[in-house]
Amino acid sequence: MKTNKFLLGLFAAATLFVVGCAADDTADVTINQGGDGPSDPSGTEIGGTLNADLTLTTGTDYDLTSGLIVPEGITLTIEPGVVVRATTGSDVYVAIQQGGVINAEGTSSNPIVFTSNSSTPNPGDWGGLIVLGRAPINSVVGGDATSTSEIGGLPYGGSIINDNSGIIRYVRVEYSGGAADAASENNGFSFYGVGNGTTIDYIQAFEGADDGVEFFGGTVNASHISVVGAQDDSVDWTEGFTGTLTDVYIEHRQSHDKGIEGDGFNTDIGNNSDPVFWSAPTINNITIDGLGSSNGNEAIRLRAGTRATFNNVLIQGFEEGYDLDDEETGIGVLANETSVSDITFDDVMLTLKNDTNGAFDENSFFSGVGNGTGADYNSWNSGWTRN
Repeated sequence: MKTNKFLLGLFAAATLFVVGCAADDTADVTINQGGDGPSDPSGTEIGGTLNADLTLTTGTDYDLTSGLIVPEGITLTIEPGVVVRATTGSDVYVAIQQGGVINAEGTSSNPIVFTSNSSTPNPGDWGGLIVLGRAPINSVVGGDATSTSEIGGLPYGGSIINDNSGIIRYVRVEYSGGAADAASENNGFSFYGVGNGTTIDYIQAFEGADDGVEFFGGTVNASHISVVGAQDDSVDWTEGFTGTLTDVYIEHRQSHDKGIEGDGFNTDIGNNSDPVFWSAPTINNITIDGLGSSNGNEAIRLRAGTRATFNNVLIQGFEEGYDLDDEETGIGVLANETSVSDITFDDVMLTLKNDTNGAFDENSFFSGVGNGTGADYNSWNSGWTRN
């Protein structure tokens, strides 16, 4: 049995409050605050599994020393300007479980920041922010059947399209992406089966070692997404993601993979090549800035049967603009379930690579070539993003 404790200091005094006991194998929830603690002389330590609502307050910096888990029925509230500094390690992350709620509402001038506590931070220093909901996924079949997350083995998925995991607004995640092993990697933001009752607006993933933002199924919509310096894919989807992404800015740095990698199903979890539905998101207003066509790589890769609708796209500095793989992905194009309208290419050698065996080319796949203006990033990035 573990005893969850909140250890609070007032001025130089220390008082112990026992808020409950739970029979589990997780670490104690410890909040150690006050300025005299030997392990945290200037801030507040957090970690473990919550068994009561918790508010992180403006004016206080927090040290995340282990995974912070928010279970069903519990709410984590984070006020504007809060900075959470994570100890190095892939098992240091924040996870909102099914039925748990995060209300993290920063402002453009006072964002909420999750970052590394290292004096010389690097991509992959810690885990990232994980949200798990009860919206549909295609990696399991039937009603409320669930899968489990790469990190933490936590359940996600179900049948609640409008499932609500809370609000994430003006939140920046830095130096995330620590890998537990070759197959289990954290992202900046990981959205597992998150429903469209959840609000995601003004989020940035900065200098992460893996994907910036990844959607594992779900129906959630997200807007004003900034991914700068992701070393793997900047935006990734799989397992039947069907939400809408609006105003997306992606900037590659020296180490990177694709701007977008979209999968119709999860190719890593066995034979699921004929799911009950495909990923089919809509992406409105997107800019992908690469490092120049001579540096290779593709801006957008669509595969494993994904469908997708792109409106108003600006792609700059890539060897390939769109790379489409797999026969089923081509079937989606020919069925008009995948399309690209109003797109501009700048310094792109090959606008479309078609490896689907489908009978289409760039002339039929793209419409409104030269009309794309992208995300208009400078109109909404001020005050809360890093560059």
